Amino acid sequence: MKAFRHDSVRRILVRSVNWIGDAVMTTPALCVIREHFPHAEITILANPMVSRLFLHHPGIDAIIPFDRQGKHHGVAGRLRLAAELRRHRFDLAIILPNSFDSALVPWLAGIPARIGKCSDGRTLLLNGRYLTQGKAACHEVEYYLNLLDFFGITGDRTPLHLSVTSEEENGAATLLSEYGIHPEDYVLGINPGASYGSAKRWYPDRFARTARRLADEWSAKVIIFGGPGETAIASDIERHLEGTAVNMAGKTSVRELMALIKRCNFFITNDSGPMHIAAAFDVPLVAIFGSTDHTGTSPYSGKAVVVRTDVECAPCKLRECPTDHRCMTSVTEESVITAALELVEKLHQSEHCNIVTEGRYAPI
Repeated sequence: MKAFRHDSVRRILVRSVNWIGDAVMTTPALCVIREHFPHAEITILANPMVSRLFLHHPGIDAIIPFDRQGKHHGVAGRLRLAAELRRHRFDLAIILPNSFDSALVPWLAGIPARIGKCSDGRTLLLNGRYLTQGKAACHEVEYYLNLLDFFGITGDRTPLHLSVTSEEENGAATLLSEYGIHPEDYVLGINPGASYGSAKRWYPDRFARTARRLADEWSAKVIIFGGPGETAIASDIERHLEGTAVNMAGKTSVRELMALIKRCNFFITNDSGPMHIAAAFDVPLVAIFGSTDHTGTSPYSGKAVVVRTDVECAPCKLRECPTDHRCMTSVTEESVITAALELVEKLHQSEHCNIVTEGRYAPI
């Protein structure tokens, strides 16, 4: 397929990926699409949870949510969604996921140009096919940028980008004030969950002891984050911290989560969607990796450190560990605390941080 000129495409559909963290990693690609097609109307097709992530994003003009558990369920639902898309008369579909289903609906909608990775038996559904055979593995952010570049869709390579409104930030500040956290306070966020499975999770007692040590070191207030399925883990940590932490697990929308993470001065997290949100908001962070491959999904940030240990069975990319979870049991509290202190010291030396009294470090 020939390269796309910026003046040859008026309406673009971008089929989003399906997980929060993966979606955050596509935001530099969205900025490239906007730069290459400055006058096109860009619409993103995303599931209800991910669609909230893209509100107010400068690269997106419109959002179409699809619900595979509701009106877009099954064959009839896919046909219904394709009919909805057909009415928009899109010129180009950029399909970021690699699944058969993600290419099927744009094909059913009759979008004339459909580009994406040539995989998962969808060769006939695409007329622009990105081939990765023989290419070296790279970070996911770079993968999406390389996909666009293959089709001549080019622009400046920018950092991750998410947006929250001033009203959302004020709402987060008001919420935190109810828990005794004020604008001048230094906030340490911890995210002990990971929705993919328990193999990605470090241990609640270690998160708690690490949070306590760093909170003492930085005179910090602690916020515990987590999704609806991670409330038990968060409650366990809350008990360990004996009432000194604010537990927000299962209590926030995606937009509230974004605003609260942006408010944090430092973040400690498993490999997860909130990890990537923190990276997008330039929050300094330590990310703990075990079963997943840090080379492809590490936080895309100059203010992040990955803590992991080399074990022969990692990265296995399994949801549950079938053996002794050695990739996580071998990550010590001391290694995470040291990584956090060293990162803050490094940022201080780069004039990103101030040293406060009594030898404690605190990011600006």
